[in-house]
Amino acid sequence: MAKDMTLLWGSGSPPCWRIQIMLEEKQLQGYNQKLLSFEKKEHKSQEVLDMNPRGQLPAFKCGNHILNESYAACFFLENQYKSQGNKLIPDSPDAQALMYQRMFEAFTLSQKMVDAMYYNFKVPEEERHDSAVQRNKEALTAELKLWEGYLNKTDCCLAGKEFTLADVLVFPYIAYMFHYGLSSERYPALAKYYTSLMDRPSIKATWPPYWKSTSGLDMLKTV
Repeated sequence: MAKDMTLLWGSGSPPCWRIQIMLEEKQLQGYNQKLLSFEKKEHKSQEVLDMNPRGQLPAFKCGNHILNESYAACFFLENQYKSQGNKLIPDSPDAQALMYQRMFEAFTLSQKMVDAMYYNFKVPEEERHDSAVQRNKEALTAELKLWEGYLNKTDCCLAGKEFTLADVLVFPYIAYMFHYGLSSERYPALAKYYTSLMDRPSIKATWPPYWKSTSGLDMLKTV
């Protein structure tokens, strides 16, 4: 099964990491994979464009199916391999509803994270405003406080005691922010969540190789 799968990925990319975690959770090791460099713009290569015409990573193929959106890939893998590996969609209506709510709320979290971290990269220098930088920082701070509250109400994972699809999809964002300087003192519940899952086999096996040898810039130190 896994031999019919191909993943082109970049180290440290949350969308790429999601699919890697998902493949581990479903015991689909042995898939074809290739680590590409964002710095060398290998994500714009013809090899990637043949699978993902947007020139973005991940580029993922499962048999004849191409699923480059990480949410789509993870849903597909869970539905196709329900009886294999770990079950990631709970049966309980309460847990399932909470799982879906948190995983789709992550779109807001990711947007505010990107706005705060990459404003200077996305906006030309002559168009930048200090007020926008501050506004983006405050928006991310408010968002993170929401997630602090969520995690203070759960036992371990985002939808309760069990690791679910919500954790597959959201954990890479949380890890990304801590790698880039998010304060564990200001966000203890997020820090506890982060450290409690670091050694989960699927996460440990797919930890971004670039992170193992480098520390992130303190881009979120003041958030």
